[in-house]
Formats: sequence, C-alpha cells, structure tokens
Amino acid sequence: MSSITRRTALAAGASLLAPAWAQTASPTPAKPLVIKFSHVVAPETPKGKGALRFKELMEIRSGGRVKVEVYPNSTLFKDKDEIAALRRGEVQLLAPSLSKLRPLGVKEFEVFDLPFLFKNRNAFSDTARSYGRTLFTKLEPTGVRGLAFWDNGFLLMSANRRLRDVDDFKGLKMRIQSSAVAEAEMRALGAEPRVMNFSELFTGLQAGSVDGTEGTASNFLTQRLPEVQKHLTLSNHGYLAYALLVNRAFHDGLPADLRAVFDSAIADATQYANAIANTENAWALGKIKTSARVALYAPLAAELDEWRRALMGVHQDVATRVGPAALQAAYQAAGFVPPR
Repeated sequence: MSSITRRTALAAGASLLAPAWAQTASPTPAKPLVIKFSHVVAPETPKGKGALRFKELMEIRSGGRVKVEVYPNSTLFKDKDEIAALRRGEVQLLAPSLSKLRPLGVKEFEVFDLPFLFKNRNAFSDTARSYGRTLFTKLEPTGVRGLAFWDNGFLLMSANRRLRDVDDFKGLKMRIQSSAVAEAEMRALGAEPRVMNFSELFTGLQAGSVDGTEGTASNFLTQRLPEVQKHLTLSNHGYLAYALLVNRAFHDGLPADLRAVFDSAIADATQYANAIANTENAWALGKIKTSARVALYAPLAAELDEWRRALMGVHQDVATRVGPAALQAAYQAAGFVPPR
C-alpha cells in the first residue's frame, strides 16, 4: 500500500470514529440575548399586555437574536425588591408605579400621586410628556434610564363597607403601596395605612389584616378582589401610571442595530399599552358590575368636595419634601387649580 493510499484510508477511518458534531463542521449559532422584564400585575392588565406586546415585537424584529422573558405577578421580584434588582442588572426592564421611584432619590415623582391632581387622562398625559420627561433625566446617575410612561387609569376605593363620606374611613386598615403620599392620604381620611406587597393583597384582605385598598378596575378584577371586598367607590381620586425603566448599562451596551430595534419595540409597545388602558378598565368595571358580588357607589359632587378638602393638606406635605417649585410645575402641567 502506497503512503498516499494509506493516509487516505486512515483519514476515512478517523472520520468514521469522529463524533457527529465533528463530522459536520458548521458554525455554532450564537445564543440569543436574554432580556428579563419583571412586573407585579397579571398578564391580562394593560401593563401585562404591554409587556407581552414588547416581547412579541422585540423577538420578531430582532430575527430571533433576542429572547424576552416576561415575569408577571411578582414571580421574579416583589414590589420592594425590583428597583434594586434593576440597578444590579438582575433584570433589564421594569414598569413600576411612579410611587416606587422614591428609592432612586428623585422625590419630585411624588407629585404624580397627589389626590385629585388630574381631572382626566389628558391632564395626566400632558404632565407626563412635559414635567415627567424632565424628571427622567434625574434618574440617569442612578444607573436607571426612563423610557416611557405607561398608563393605567383612575384609582377607586374598596372596603367591606361603603366609602361615601370621609367619616366612613375611620378605623379602617387600608392597604397601600410604599408611598409617602398614599400614607398621608389615608391618614387624612382617618384610615390606618398598611404597606403591603401587591402579590400579598388578596390574602391580606381575605385574612382581615387589611380592610380595603385603592386600585384601578383592571387590577381589582384580575387580582380577584371581588371575592374579598363588598364595596367599590368610583372615587377617581388619584391616577395610577408606570415608568418603563431599563438598566442604563444594558441599554448603552446594546449593539447599534439591536438598540434601534429595542427602542422601536418600546415605542410601539408603549403606544399599544396606553391605547388599551381605558378600554381594559371599562371592560373590567363592567365585569365587576355584573358579578353581583360588589356594590358600586358613585359619590355625589358634594361628597367628593369633602374628600378634596380633607386631602389638600397632602399637597402641602408634598411641597415640603419636593419644594414649592416642583409642586407648582405639576399644577401648571396638569392644569390643576387648588380648591379654596
């Protein structure tokens, strides 16, 4: 056997003994970039649906180069933990309520929680586009970047007794998220505020550790609160909205082409989430009305005036923390005129 023939035979034998992956020399596909999006509400809410729309758009537009993992209902992080996790890079995207931005040191966001500040959705949108965008720039040094405001809707009050007059709140333990404004609000109404994770609200109401809460119709329905609350007051006393936040180092580190895809998916998901918020809450309220488990009450104008007078002290409390200039900027953007 010639040396050439022998080398050919040895090569053939070696190829038969080689593992399958070595015989088909093809480049190993790159693993997709994973983006974790954590939030605390149900997938069926406006925020939940907005997160899923972002996932769909991002994965399609990136051609499979990105995988988005959405974690609803506090399955990854709870209310009190998610901001710190975002700063550490353990999650890339969050949409916390504006009340939760206090740990980032931008106290001016408190103005968005002020009772009766927004007379309608447009007043909120105007304030978010102007004053809210200014506040986003103050988040940058914390390692967090504000991308957009996601709408939900007006807050309602629930309890196991009808909440009509201010006196009706006396003695009630009311669940709130961590918010200095919400705490002052409940105390001004005569109730005892209790900070509680959103994921623990149903069991807290069921066990009686809290007597009531405030929230939007969509959150009220998807958290099964009609099973543990008898009365819902259509007070529209505050507005619930979210700040869509990204870890700044992650956002800055995206390749230019993927960052363009990311930003476009964020913009379109934002438009979608804000477009459906009003419809979703109206649908949820309709479902609550037909459930026959909860008695709905629409306060009279005179009753809401009593609430406003009781709660105006909260506006002054906020002014002492964020400064009169910040309060006046919010008033101007929202078109709010304090009652006399």
